[in-house]
Amino acid sequence: MASSPVLRSILSIPAALEKTGSGDLVVLEETGGEKIYGRGLTVAELLNDDRVLLTKWVRRMIDWNGRQMPQSVWQEQIVPLLEKKFIQQRTPAVRFVRQGQNLVAHLRLDALLMKVPVDAHGVALWMPAEREVMPPDCARCELTAVCRNLPPATGVATLWRRLGLVDAAGTPTRRGRIVSFFSHGDGLAIAAGLEDSSFPINEMVYELANLRGGFRFCGDENRWAGRLAMASQRAYGAQSIPGYLENGVPLEYGAGAEQVVSDVHKNPLTKHYWVTDVLGAGDIDRAIIEWRSLLRQATHGAALEWPRWQDLQARAKAILEETESPTATDLPPLEYQQTKRMEHQLVLRRH
Repeated sequence: MASSPVLRSILSIPAALEKTGSGDLVVLEETGGEKIYGRGLTVAELLNDDRVLLTKWVRRMIDWNGRQMPQSVWQEQIVPLLEKKFIQQRTPAVRFVRQGQNLVAHLRLDALLMKVPVDAHGVALWMPAEREVMPPDCARCELTAVCRNLPPATGVATLWRRLGLVDAAGTPTRRGRIVSFFSHGDGLAIAAGLEDSSFPINEMVYELANLRGGFRFCGDENRWAGRLAMASQRAYGAQSIPGYLENGVPLEYGAGAEQVVSDVHKNPLTKHYWVTDVLGAGDIDRAIIEWRSLLRQATHGAALEWPRWQDLQARAKAILEETESPTATDLPPLEYQQTKRMEHQLVLRRH
């Protein structure tokens, strides 16, 4: 039969009192060979003419106007005020002692609270002996030692499982295959949009522009609006994954870009009608380039037996054939000097 543990007062263990109370750790008393610790606070300084100089924090605590006083005032008025204040702070003063030219108050710590476990008998214990009971599966597993050394942070495989990209056997799901065709969080939102059967493909193909829209296209409206963002949040909740999702939506998402690319697709001459103080022509060109890049990724993605994915691929391919990239412009011919080899020489002047 195991022997009962020997309990000691926590006030006799300096390490347990490191973050309890203010001031220096001092010995208040010694009983039965066991030292009881408290805190020591400098409250005043003794001057050469038997006068007492109160510290600034003491004057504030007892609301005392003067700085210096004779010994009689210290004993008759200041000490009772300090004892009363210390009791209110749950650190009663045991005594006031002289250390060199300083007067130090020794305070008890019995009434201060500390966050510790409480056993079944209602006894608070500091750093009690603990035992670890593993689940039955872990107790029988040969890889328990390996698991203990693994970092507690969420791993990639766990994130894939949580996002529904792989099943319990680690096989990529349909959502996971869609996500693999794109980079960063774009594929997550596109897969969520495809899974929403009420989201028409002919609308979704334009909302892909919102995945790289940023903040410039929404104006005073909600940046996280749009059916693609709603589908993404419905699929992944409010998860935030660095580099991929922020509150369930891709990081660069910005509503409003779909209206611009849709209008420019129908009539390229309307691009300048969308230019504002915040949204420039270059921003529109960038959004169109990014949108066309996503359409190309969708077009060249692997074939899946899923009608909605096939519809998106067909619609993306048709739009790419109907539109041109803003960068596809005819450049003027090079000047004669530009065709010559450039040689750089450093010429130092002689004096």
